[in-house]
Amino acid sequence: MLTGCTPWPEAAAASYRAKGYWQGQTIPAVFDQLADAHPDRVIVCDIERRVTARELVERSRLLAAHFHRFGLARDDRVVFQLPNSAAFFEVFLALLRIGVIPIMALPPHRETELLHFARFGSAKALFVPQKIGEFDFRPMAEQVRAAAPTLQHVFVQGEALAGQQSLTALANQPAQAADLDAVAGIAVAADEIALMLLSGGTTALPKLIPRTHNDYVYNFRQSGRVGGFSEKTVLLAILPLAHNYTLGSPGALGAIAWGGRVVLSSRTDINTVFSLVERERVTVIPAAVPLIVNWLNDERLAGFDVSSLELVQNGGARLSPELRSRLRQRLGCQFQEVYGTAEGLLNMTRLDDPDDKILDGSGAPICPDDEIKVLGQDDKEVPDGELGELVVRGPYTIRGYYNAPENNAKAFTSDGFYRMGDIVRKNGRYVTAEGRKNDLINRGGEKISIDEVENYMLKHPAVHSVAIVAMPDPVFGEKACAFVTLNPGQSLTFEGLKTFLLDQKIAKFKLPERLEVLNEMPISPAGKIMRRTLREIIENRLTQEKKTSA
Repeated sequence: MLTGCTPWPEAAAASYRAKGYWQGQTIPAVFDQLADAHPDRVIVCDIERRVTARELVERSRLLAAHFHRFGLARDDRVVFQLPNSAAFFEVFLALLRIGVIPIMALPPHRETELLHFARFGSAKALFVPQKIGEFDFRPMAEQVRAAAPTLQHVFVQGEALAGQQSLTALANQPAQAADLDAVAGIAVAADEIALMLLSGGTTALPKLIPRTHNDYVYNFRQSGRVGGFSEKTVLLAILPLAHNYTLGSPGALGAIAWGGRVVLSSRTDINTVFSLVERERVTVIPAAVPLIVNWLNDERLAGFDVSSLELVQNGGARLSPELRSRLRQRLGCQFQEVYGTAEGLLNMTRLDDPDDKILDGSGAPICPDDEIKVLGQDDKEVPDGELGELVVRGPYTIRGYYNAPENNAKAFTSDGFYRMGDIVRKNGRYVTAEGRKNDLINRGGEKISIDEVENYMLKHPAVHSVAIVAMPDPVFGEKACAFVTLNPGQSLTFEGLKTFLLDQKIAKFKLPERLEVLNEMPISPAGKIMRRTLREIIENRLTQEKKTSA
């Protein structure tokens, strides 16, 4: 395995192979198998093209030959920042064919993040789009190349600047026979690192998560099985493909592996999304809380034909029971919570679960050999029903971040369990996420679950979206501050909010002790509300208020 990566113990690896979790198949081999069986099946379509399995495989082989000519080779790392498009899959597969490891950057990332990925990963090349909106990525790519010693090449989807290479031109340029032969002779093993995802932490630059072909193929195949994917699946990918949820949990790769079709969009507005649902007869949408909130509060939703929709999934942050129920009623389809991590573990509610689990739970692990425990503050396992931190190990959960021994010592137990950093309750194999470990508010010793209070607040007719964060307090240590956005034409006072919540008969100590109304929530590239930013906002306001009153 690549230096700097932590392998699974031999006994565990042998068990995963014996049980069929690891089948010795690479990600490109999944596509090759599909192209052999159904060469003319359209598997990816974007705004410009409808691509068959055969076309995608052939273009990926061509690009692989070109990349080989530029000196990209097994175990080289590259920073990969392409937007949702058919070209994303062609370039992604081309790199994996020759053992090159893409570091999956997101389109909103800029010079600071890209330079971190390039330096930390000793990246040899950078892959960027020409433009997204008004932003030109090409000059930024040159600034990154100048500051990253190992970065030799810049590849651009679109028109390249001098000294850069156009992926669009390469895809239409014949490759040399020697390069095609060399690529055909490269045998990438399924236990090699396929890609590096990014950790989801919001307190520092992301860590790199090495995923092997073996574990990631199992990841998207098995989660696709739990999602009910089949040849009839038409999945609409609107969140960034480079994010684990949209890529393979089960995401686009899960849909393709089960014989389905992926429709790509880089826009998330209601007109774009539901026009595509109508035109392409979409059956599945992997969504996130902010998107679902916006759709359900938009009167235009009633004007679209959503009869093809069978399933809307939610990932990234827990969707409240109130919104799950509204979603099923408004869209007439099933809902599925996908709770997991790019480091591995995926929990999913089952399509045939009883309503109490579908509307309130966070699901159960997708694999029988996902070992999960809930630990208290003393690192001892707590009984079912009690709050604690979820830890896990299994056939698709990593045993260490890339080249990060200090982080690994904190993030993994001595016996190889990954610390999720999430507070949950467990009932048998089913878990209910109660928030991040750092988002549980400790008000003078009383623990407040923000998810519970947020769910009550979402029932208020004025509230569009809500996020509760801890604000510092000199007496209690922490108190709860509620940030909200409001529905059009609505207003909300702090006293009105307290009265409404008390009518829900919740304990007084759980009441937010400050209300902040925003025009919009800060949203991360992965579609999550950025609670760290909200904490910074309230901390700065409290500091200013203290100075003013002094």
